[in-house]
Amino acid sequence: MSDFTSKTVIITGASRGIGAATARHFAALGANVVLAARSTDDINTIATELGENALAVACDVSDAGQVENLVNTTVDTFGAIDILINNAGVIDPVERLSESDIDAWGRLIDINVKGVYYAIRYALPIMKTQGAGTIINIGSGAATYALEGWSHYCTSKAAVHHLNACLHTEESENGIRALVLSPGTVATEMQTVIAASGINPVSQIPWDDHIPTEWVARALGWMATTDSDDWLGQVVSLRDTDIRARVGLI
Repeated sequence: MSDFTSKTVIITGASRGIGAATARHFAALGANVVLAARSTDDINTIATELGENALAVACDVSDAGQVENLVNTTVDTFGAIDILINNAGVIDPVERLSESDIDAWGRLIDINVKGVYYAIRYALPIMKTQGAGTIINIGSGAATYALEGWSHYCTSKAAVHHLNACLHTEESENGIRALVLSPGTVATEMQTVIAASGINPVSQIPWDDHIPTEWVARALGWMATTDSDDWLGQVVSLRDTDIRARVGLI
């Protein structure tokens, strides 16, 4: 396990699931943790649990102004942004294209794509001034595999994968580390939504086959270190047994 003492990490979508587990993991490794989410009660509870080196900031990532405030508040409080984890994302409503709700389709893109862009956009100047920084974006196998009822989600994750590649192309020379984590299916509320939809094979996966959120948190901790430099600009798949071994999950 790495020591992140004096390092500051922002985690979006930190109120539950992967985000909450990741906040707890980085806090255990000594980092200053900034939890961002729309659900202020949940992130406040977690921040209180983690102690004085944790900060909860209300943030709807689809609102550029709120993301800018998140970045500014982090710097005002801890003086730096060393790691940004763009985890916030949604999948509902799961529905076929012919029946899809236009507003809901657009809302998902606002969160899953534009929210990632906003966080990158506002964090980059800080990280470039520091001369270093790590940005990890949560991707998905859905980025490269079409699934019935998931047109919005598949499209958004394909965009995130390419956005990450663009980030690496433009900013690696400035000390910015950019990676995507494709975690596979994880035991979170999102899988409950997917199962309830009954659409496509993913909804039929038994609950016990989903990996725990703690595995994802540990993978993100590893990706924030130079040991993952061979994957800069690329997608790290947690379905890969070699990656799991590298993280220490096997």
